[in-house]
Amino acid sequence: MSGAGIFKVVAKDKNTRARVGELHLAHGTVTTPVFMPIATQGTVKMMTCEDLEALGATIILANAYHLHLRPGEKLIEQLGGLHKFMGWQRPILTDSGGFQVLSLSTLREVNDEGVKFRSHHDGTERFLTPEDSIRIQEALGSDIAMCFDDVVPYPCPYERAKTAMERSLVWAERCKKVHRRDDQLLFAITHGSVYEDLRRESALRLVEMDFPGYAIGGLSVGEPKETMFELVEISTELLPEDKPRYLMGVGTPEDIVRAVALGVDMFDCVLPTRLGRTGTAFTSVGKVNLRHAKYADDPSPLDPNCDCLTCRRYSRAYLRHLFKAGEATGPRLVTWHNLHFYLRLMERIREAIVNGTLAELVKEISALGLSLGNESERSEVGEP
Repeated sequence: MSGAGIFKVVAKDKNTRARVGELHLAHGTVTTPVFMPIATQGTVKMMTCEDLEALGATIILANAYHLHLRPGEKLIEQLGGLHKFMGWQRPILTDSGGFQVLSLSTLREVNDEGVKFRSHHDGTERFLTPEDSIRIQEALGSDIAMCFDDVVPYPCPYERAKTAMERSLVWAERCKKVHRRDDQLLFAITHGSVYEDLRRESALRLVEMDFPGYAIGGLSVGEPKETMFELVEISTELLPEDKPRYLMGVGTPEDIVRAVALGVDMFDCVLPTRLGRTGTAFTSVGKVNLRHAKYADDPSPLDPNCDCLTCRRYSRAYLRHLFKAGEATGPRLVTWHNLHFYLRLMERIREAIVNGTLAELVKEISALGLSLGNESERSEVGEP
């Protein structure tokens, strides 16, 4: 699949930089803006593929780092690729593993060739290069593969951020050189920490390399929210109009609607599933934490304005009881609701763009108080 014609903008908002697009992939067409539930190890926690289909998910995110460590890309390839292995026939994006090497490894040494790290499973020493990452993702057979990148934490000194940005550019070239699958798109990732000049240089140089899509990486790692949005705006202004833009690891409903208004098309975040497993729901009346005692005798649905399976049938009191009793049904039902909330939010965003009312929706979602600070991550491994 070549980069030409894979993404088409079909509608634009009259007051913002938001757009509705169609992203044509090997396993189907994805309408953007889109939220990708996270299936780090080949599964969205608490959910089956049938559940995701019923919820209306059109694309999910899996992680090459984790699947490489367990069960291994060779086994998955032998069994027919990741789609067949996990029973999911819609599109899949695989993250390259750069973020996970940063966040999970007990040892991490980066040089221009690649990254040496210890597996968080068994402590064995590994070395991963950009070429390895592409080989792994091609074996998995995802619809979108991501370039391997050097991810830095926040705060980060300027010189370290510059080195990582320049290294990631070289690695992007190496990834593109060895990428062979015609049925898999390769997206580049911009970097530069919180430094505007580095962000601009990263975006401009990657655009010259002409990738089918571009991600904005290295954000939502602890920097102030307004700084994040300023850097997103700088990045989207420089990235091509005719290519999809993906903001990695973001975020809350408020983060998403604000970033859409800046021209972002694709999102992923663990919050709806992670918080669902701990009893916190995103609702049309704000966050609901079912562990609070005030819900012990509350007969109302989790969200009075939601028509999902959970809200149609179960009360807050019952859901709270399930969490208190340690029943797995509770986390599953609240996860279902949270994913439904996110996926319906994306539908509302697309409708608002077409109708020219996105600015009003941004105000509405911002007023709900659903922001949680900088809690966004891309890996669910080890989470409760």
